[in-house]
Amino acid sequence: MPVKYKRVLLKLSGEALMGSEPYGIDPLVVEQVAREIKQVVDKGVELAVVIGGGNIFRGLAASAKGMERASADYMGMLATVLNSLALQNSLEKIDVVTRVQSAIEMKELAEPYIRRKAVRHLEKKRVVIFAAGTGNPYFTTDTAAALRAMEIGAQVIIKATKVDGVYDSDPVKNKNAVKFDELTYIDVLQRGLKVMDATAISLCMDNKLPIIVFNLKKAGNIGKVLSGKKVGTLVRGN
Repeated sequence: MPVKYKRVLLKLSGEALMGSEPYGIDPLVVEQVAREIKQVVDKGVELAVVIGGGNIFRGLAASAKGMERASADYMGMLATVLNSLALQNSLEKIDVVTRVQSAIEMKELAEPYIRRKAVRHLEKKRVVIFAAGTGNPYFTTDTAAALRAMEIGAQVIIKATKVDGVYDSDPVKNKNAVKFDELTYIDVLQRGLKVMDATAISLCMDNKLPIIVFNLKKAGNIGKVLSGKKVGTLVRGN
């Protein structure tokens, strides 16, 4: 099946890596994600990944409980490095050449983030995992995903979640929640829908970068999204 997008940024939440576990990383889930990434890379897609750290540490939640915000956010950034290394390990086990680039320098574990180098890796069909968010407190990994996508010239952000798109309310709590097939950036901002945070949505809107939200749990969904099939919810301009 031919692919619609050549260069893509995949945004994974840290929670997606927990599987059914209450905390941490489920190796089986990481292996499944790695296999799906391999399938699309084998078709010639240039893929970059940004992973959250909420399965290990959430800076905003710790801040709400009294921890100083900047310190809490730096701890959250380190959690994303753990997740990035776990995904790199699973990818390299199945012969997918991978590089982790960190916004916070840690030479023994990852390359420093250098835009030109990241683009060169992608051109060589290496998967690039961007760790440590933007390297700055007060910015989420959603914003990091939008920023990195723009910097590498990605054609789309695909956001993997636990549900099959964007709903008007939480479908886990509300059985009557309505799913949207398409939304505009303005819709998302005005309705306060939890696609990505407002800064990330505004960045995508300003640069006309579409976002596709889909269910990671369904095998083969990454390939379906990138082949242009109607999966999940598409967020774009008017």
